[in-house]
Amino acid sequence: MPASRLIILGVAVAAAGGAGYVAKNMVVPPPAEVVVQPGPQEPAVRMVDVAIVSGDVPIGAPLGSNVKWTPWPADAVNQHFITRDNEPDAVEKLKGSVTRMALYSGEPVRRAKLIDEGQSFMSSILPSGSRAVATSIAADTSAGGFILPNDFVDVIMTRRTDTGGSSGFTTETILQNIRVLAIDQTIQEDEEGRKTRVGQTATLELTPQQAEIITVAQQMADRLTLALRSIKDTQETGLDEADYLVSGAGRRGTVRLIKSGEVSEVGARK
Repeated sequence: MPASRLIILGVAVAAAGGAGYVAKNMVVPPPAEVVVQPGPQEPAVRMVDVAIVSGDVPIGAPLGSNVKWTPWPADAVNQHFITRDNEPDAVEKLKGSVTRMALYSGEPVRRAKLIDEGQSFMSSILPSGSRAVATSIAADTSAGGFILPNDFVDVIMTRRTDTGGSSGFTTETILQNIRVLAIDQTIQEDEEGRKTRVGQTATLELTPQQAEIITVAQQMADRLTLALRSIKDTQETGLDEADYLVSGAGRRGTVRLIKSGEVSEVGARK
């Protein structure tokens, strides 16, 4: 083979080798694999089944089907909640319970807001030591029908008097800041959205002495009127009342007589 060809062949081999070397160095090596060490896992939130209200329930209505179990974070469950762990058949038993106050969808069911099946609603919502007394009302004696359950009122007595041959009327506020429990058989606002109700009977929350006062007043009065109080005044305490209508400290030794609208006391016979 001629020397020239050998030279050309050697140059070609050297060029090919150089090109391969350059190409090898141009290839980017793959990145080193990064190994992530797993850290401590956060503990899963423990859930428990809690009885909740599944639909709005008005005051005085049975729960019925508006109660169900739902998962609830165990750390957020307090002693007043009803859980499936403690009472697995509670949902069925609660269907006949009646609400003491309005309940709203999503809130946990609490025994304190319920009346067990078969118990009287009115006696259950009446505070300890209080009495529920009904008195007759009409549109013109109850703020034109704008008095609703849970409003507070003053009770005004109007009676006819005869003095020196001339007749007239006297008016007196005999009770103040009295809570209205019900109007007729209604213990909340109308469900259809009407905000007024003209009833014939108002049931009032009274102390035992106030119950006696209004009982005497109903016999004496030509009319009893309920005057609606501002919600800002409902926290007032120690208000005057017509306690002269019933005997005070010496009531066991006296008998109260009502004649022609006048009140008098005589000693009681033993």
